[in-house]
Amino acid sequence: MLPTILKIAALGWVFGVMFIGLMINGQRLYGWMGQKTGGQVAEMCRILDLMFIEITAEKVFRWYILYLVGLFSLGVFLLYPSLGGGIVFGVVFVLMLWKVPCMMMRILWKRRISRFVLQMVDGLSLMSNSLRSGLNVPQALQLVSDELPNPISQEFSLVLSQNKLGTTLEEGLSNLSVRMPHDDIEMFTTSVNILKETGGNLAETFDSISFTIRERIKIESKIAAMTSQGVLQGVIVVLMPFALGAILYTLTPEKITPMFTTLPGWVMLFVMVTLQVIGAFAIWKIVQVRV
Repeated sequence: MLPTILKIAALGWVFGVMFIGLMINGQRLYGWMGQKTGGQVAEMCRILDLMFIEITAEKVFRWYILYLVGLFSLGVFLLYPSLGGGIVFGVVFVLMLWKVPCMMMRILWKRRISRFVLQMVDGLSLMSNSLRSGLNVPQALQLVSDELPNPISQEFSLVLSQNKLGTTLEEGLSNLSVRMPHDDIEMFTTSVNILKETGGNLAETFDSISFTIRERIKIESKIAAMTSQGVLQGVIVVLMPFALGAILYTLTPEKITPMFTTLPGWVMLFVMVTLQVIGAFAIWKIVQVRV
């Protein structure tokens, strides 16, 4: 009972000191950490800005440093009382997972783009009907922004705001395709820009684009259903060693403890994690089918 209390107290002290230091001194106290993590923080701020989430870079930096300290403390906690092994394990934890927050934000950003593409089916149909009723393109964009939810409402509102501030509609739509990199969005913005210069029936073009997007979504859904078994197998294969390790540690801790406290055990863990990463990457590449 006493070792557990000491471990919890040690972790609480580490977190408390880091949190107070970050709140009082900010990046001046951990300037060297800021130099190492500045690229990740800048990328996270860029992605958050693309998702219309307002947050300062200093706050992102503080939470990111706390995340790294938490990873290191978790490694020390898992191998306590082996302080040397805990430090090594904590460093390995940090090196393996220091890019995870940025990766998660990229995943959320891609999901936002996917939702935007799904909304374009209804949005393009609404714009097509609006153009047939006599509205122009900015008015059709405004109608979509008013009637449909985010993210298409936010993106079209930004395009219209830029247009009101002096940016041409073509430039605003080009900026949209930069913020939301996707083939369907690029096709939409390019078609609008070209037809506004050369002339043509935008309503029919929007109907054609909407039909193309709808058929692409059907194919992607079918492929996702066909590859779902492979995805599930990959998840099971990746998680199984960790689950077995937890079960063995619960049943016979004296037999599995040397894996975390001796040099041969660390080597085995490193090889295991390396093979897990390679296997997960291979399975992920197999189940990724581009349409």
